Amino acid sequence: MKNNIFKHLFLAMAVMVGLASCEDRDIITINPEAPAILMDLSTESLVLDSNFPANPALTVIWDPATFDVPVETKYRVEISATEKFDVAEVLASTTRSQTYVSFTTAEMNTAAKKIGFVPGTSQKMFLRVISFIGTDALMDVSNVTSLMITPYAAAPIYNYTDLFLVGDATAAGWDNLATNKNLLPLLKSSEAGKYSFTGFFKAGGFKMIAVKGSWDAQYGLGSATGMLSSDGGSGNIPIAAEGYYTLTIDTAGLTYTLAPATVPAATYANVSIIGNVNGNWDTDTQLTQSTFDPHVWTAFSVSLNAGEFKFRANNAWDTSWGTNSEFFGTATINGANIPLSAEWTYDVYFNDATGDYTLIPVK
Repeated sequence: MKNNIFKHLFLAMAVMVGLASCEDRDIITINPEAPAILMDLSTESLVLDSNFPANPALTVIWDPATFDVPVETKYRVEISATEKFDVAEVLASTTRSQTYVSFTTAEMNTAAKKIGFVPGTSQKMFLRVISFIGTDALMDVSNVTSLMITPYAAAPIYNYTDLFLVGDATAAGWDNLATNKNLLPLLKSSEAGKYSFTGFFKAGGFKMIAVKGSWDAQYGLGSATGMLSSDGGSGNIPIAAEGYYTLTIDTAGLTYTLAPATVPAATYANVSIIGNVNGNWDTDTQLTQSTFDPHVWTAFSVSLNAGEFKFRANNAWDTSWGTNSEFFGTATINGANIPLSAEWTYDVYFNDATGDYTLIPVK
């Protein structure tokens, strides 16, 4: 008990002494003595190779910023397409006073795309280092250096399986070759294995194939109406009378439904893509109307920039379709801009009766 009393008294005295000492301390101020100086780039020119995305491409090393007292310094490496850094992007951030950073081919390619560099063209990239402590205190900027960099066009990540209609009931006929531009894709959904298609069918039969030019992965009529078979001996799904139908597919459950559909009678003189994927919002990329189904529009091997777009009718804003879903979705009248994250070449499919669309990167 006595020991506890003495311990409490000792602690109280220590706290009082500590408080008194704090009152006597001077306030420490930190002043920068020199900004970080960008000292060295591992190369003066980069031609990036898409075949080796993980290869080391660039190392940036700089002298540390100095202060009149020891302090942990943070750094940001910034890049820009202009020497004045009118628009700057952060290439990397470091902590614990680290004064170097390295980048792979893929990272430098992404960086070049962020500042608007054109794939396949050598352009000058400007770099600088910003030093600071805390959040953004005592910020200083280094001198500016540069290198020439040639980025490559990076294919978008497209982890989806498409199904294409084939058969004499469809626009494609029984020609399954990859060159057949009438092989129309079903609309994918957020649920794996779930697909749908609303469009015109002739009397006859059809199947679905997963790879243009191959019958190996196919879905056709199974043991009964409404059932699918995925082997080479699958039957043709029959269409008794021509007209518009809505087809739904479940490849996991190997089932399908087919029901008559009502679509608008009106058609359009033209449908186009409008947006900065074309370079600006004043340029239309025209689609081609199907001679089989006037509500279906396509464009093949179209080069589009990363950005946003909508579909619109008659090159005017009276009727436009959009939604916030990349690669595929159901666009609505006056909907949101459709995003596209990668500059690439695409095959484009659009149905003005439903708003369904699909963009497939061309390999």
